[in-house]
Amino acid sequence: MTDGPDEASARAAGDAAFAEARAAVAAATALLAAADARREVLAAYEPPRRRLGLPRAARMRRLGEVWRLGTLLLDGDGRLYAVGRVVRAEAPARRSVTANAVAEQRAYRAAAVKGGIPAGESVDFDAVPIPLDGDADALPAGGPVALRDGRVMVRWNPSDPGAWTPLAGYLAERAELLAQPAPGA
Repeated sequence: MTDGPDEASARAAGDAAFAEARAAVAAATALLAAADARREVLAAYEPPRRRLGLPRAARMRRLGEVWRLGTLLLDGDGRLYAVGRVVRAEAPARRSVTANAVAEQRAYRAAAVKGGIPAGESVDFDAVPIPLDGDADALPAGGPVALRDGRVMVRWNPSDPGAWTPLAGYLAERAELLAQPAPGA
């Protein structure tokens, strides 16, 4: 069974949209690499566990480096990710904490240092890969990137369901801001 003309034209439009998105990612990657723009650590959180009966503290495992572009992360190989959680690595300190959220944040910061990430580094974890291989169904459901109206779009404000803009323009603008930060920024 063959696709009808409407399905074939929709598929062609989707393929063109993803090709445009991949070109925008490549351009942003090249710009940021050439500018030696500030990078952050991409890591995976490993919860505490027992190994051979001995307790092992939670830690972050370094996966690489990324540029943070608003709601997206971009690595040097041109892979795109949805921002997950972000902390700044910080050595553990004994402090009286009343809020669970504050204690949890401090635990993540300490896990980053425990994983060998220097104190003071920004660490992105729980990032979700965003495939741009041409399959709209492979995009994470509810994520910041979607194929809408024949274009690959990004939701630049996660709390506003109507805040969609074309990915190519978004990446170009964000990459330029990171490559050429305003004086004093």
